[in-house]
Amino acid sequence: MFTFDRAERSVTQHGSIGLTATRIAHGTGPSNGDGAFLAHLSVAAGGVVGTHPAMGPQLFLVLTGAGWVAGPDRVRVPIAAGQGVRWEQGELHTSGTDTGFTALALDGPTLQLFAPES
Repeated sequence: MFTFDRAERSVTQHGSIGLTATRIAHGTGPSNGDGAFLAHLSVAAGGVVGTHPAMGPQLFLVLTGAGWVAGPDRVRVPIAAGQGVRWEQGELHTSGTDTGFTALALDGPTLQLFAPES
Protein backbone atom coordinates (compact mmCIF):
# COMPACT_ATOMS: atom_id res chain seq x y z
CA MET A 1 0.00 0.00 0.00
CA PHE A 2 1.14 3.51 -0.82
CA THR A 3 -0.49 6.61 0.59
CA PHE A 4 -0.12 9.36 -2.00
CA ASP A 5 -2.05 12.20 -0.33
CA ARG A 6 0.47 12.79 2.46
CA ALA A 7 0.93 16.53 1.70
CA GLU A 8 4.70 15.99 1.86
CA ARG A 9 5.70 19.51 1.12
CA SER A 10 4.20 22.96 1.03
CA VAL A 11 4.94 24.63 -2.31
CA THR A 12 5.33 28.41 -2.55
CA GLN A 13 7.38 28.73 -5.75
CA HIS A 14 6.01 30.96 -8.53
CA GLY A 15 3.64 32.64 -6.04
CA SER A 16 1.72 29.44 -5.26
CA ILE A 17 -0.67 29.69 -2.30
CA GLY A 18 -2.29 26.81 -0.39
CA LEU A 19 -0.49 24.17 -2.48
CA THR A 20 0.90 20.94 -1.05
CA ALA A 21 2.53 18.18 -3.07
CA THR A 22 3.42 14.54 -2.59
CA ARG A 23 5.92 12.88 -4.89
CA ILE A 24 4.59 9.53 -6.11
CA ALA A 25 6.96 8.19 -8.77
CA HIS A 26 9.63 9.06 -11.29
CA GLY A 27 11.47 7.21 -14.02
CA THR A 28 13.71 7.54 -17.02
CA GLY A 29 12.74 7.53 -20.66
CA PRO A 30 13.15 4.46 -22.85
CA SER A 31 16.23 5.65 -24.77
CA ASN A 32 17.12 9.28 -24.14
CA GLY A 33 17.30 9.37 -20.33
CA ASP A 34 14.59 12.02 -20.00
CA GLY A 35 12.50 11.33 -16.93
CA ALA A 36 8.85 11.05 -16.06
CA PHE A 37 7.41 12.37 -12.81
CA LEU A 38 4.08 11.84 -11.03
CA ALA A 39 2.86 13.96 -8.11
CA HIS A 40 -0.33 14.36 -6.09
CA LEU A 41 -1.30 18.02 -5.61
CA SER A 42 -3.73 19.47 -3.11
CA VAL A 43 -4.87 23.06 -3.47
CA ALA A 44 -6.75 24.56 -0.52
CA ALA A 45 -9.84 26.77 -0.91
CA GLY A 46 -8.69 30.12 -2.29
CA GLY A 47 -5.38 28.56 -3.38
CA VAL A 48 -3.43 28.91 -6.58
CA VAL A 49 -0.66 27.08 -8.40
CA GLY A 50 1.51 29.98 -9.53
CA THR A 51 2.22 30.64 -13.20
CA HIS A 52 5.16 28.53 -14.40
CA PRO A 53 6.37 26.76 -17.56
CA ALA A 54 5.73 23.04 -17.99
CA MET A 55 9.02 21.17 -17.60
CA GLY A 56 7.92 18.73 -20.30
CA PRO A 57 4.61 17.56 -21.72
CA GLN A 58 2.31 17.48 -18.68
CA LEU A 59 -1.10 16.09 -17.82
CA PHE A 60 -2.99 17.79 -15.00
CA LEU A 61 -5.87 15.56 -13.89
CA VAL A 62 -8.38 16.81 -11.29
CA LEU A 63 -9.43 14.04 -8.88
CA THR A 64 -11.70 15.90 -6.46
CA GLY A 65 -13.23 19.36 -6.24
CA ALA A 66 -13.21 22.06 -8.88
CA GLY A 67 -11.40 25.19 -9.94
CA TRP A 68 -9.91 26.75 -13.04
CA VAL A 69 -6.88 26.47 -15.30
CA ALA A 70 -5.26 29.09 -17.52
CA GLY A 71 -2.61 28.95 -20.20
CA PRO A 72 -0.35 31.68 -21.59
CA ASP A 73 -3.38 33.84 -22.48
CA ARG A 74 -4.37 33.87 -18.76
CA VAL A 75 -8.01 33.11 -19.65
CA ARG A 76 -9.51 31.04 -16.81
CA VAL A 77 -11.30 27.90 -17.92
CA PRO A 78 -13.39 25.93 -15.37
CA ILE A 79 -12.18 22.43 -14.50
CA ALA A 80 -13.71 19.80 -12.20
CA ALA A 81 -13.14 16.26 -10.96
CA GLY A 82 -12.84 13.84 -13.85
CA GLN A 83 -11.38 16.46 -16.20
CA GLY A 84 -7.81 17.21 -17.18
CA VAL A 85 -5.65 19.45 -19.31
CA ARG A 86 -2.42 18.88 -21.23
CA TRP A 87 0.35 21.46 -21.18
CA GLU A 88 3.15 21.37 -23.75
CA GLN A 89 6.80 21.66 -22.76
CA GLY A 90 7.60 25.28 -21.89
CA GLU A 91 3.94 26.36 -21.94
CA LEU A 92 3.11 28.86 -19.19
CA HIS A 93 0.15 27.77 -17.11
CA THR A 94 -1.55 28.26 -13.76
CA SER A 95 -4.56 26.94 -11.84
CA GLY A 96 -6.61 27.84 -8.81
CA THR A 97 -9.78 27.22 -6.87
CA ASP A 98 -12.35 28.90 -4.66
CA THR A 99 -13.37 25.63 -2.96
CA GLY A 100 -10.30 23.36 -3.17
CA PHE A 101 -9.24 20.47 -5.38
CA THR A 102 -6.82 17.58 -5.62
CA ALA A 103 -5.05 16.60 -8.82
CA LEU A 104 -2.38 14.36 -10.28
CA ALA A 105 0.37 15.98 -12.32
CA LEU A 106 2.19 13.68 -14.74
CA ASP A 107 5.21 14.99 -16.63
CA GLY A 108 7.01 12.93 -19.26
CA PRO A 109 8.92 13.58 -22.48
CA THR A 110 7.06 10.94 -24.50
CA LEU A 111 3.63 11.50 -23.00
CA GLN A 112 0.89 10.72 -25.53
CA LEU A 113 -2.85 11.17 -25.02
CA PHE A 114 -5.35 8.52 -26.07
CA ALA A 115 -8.19 9.72 -28.28
CA PRO A 116 -11.27 10.80 -26.29
CA GLU A 117 -13.98 8.18 -25.93
CA SER A 118 -17.19 8.90 -27.80
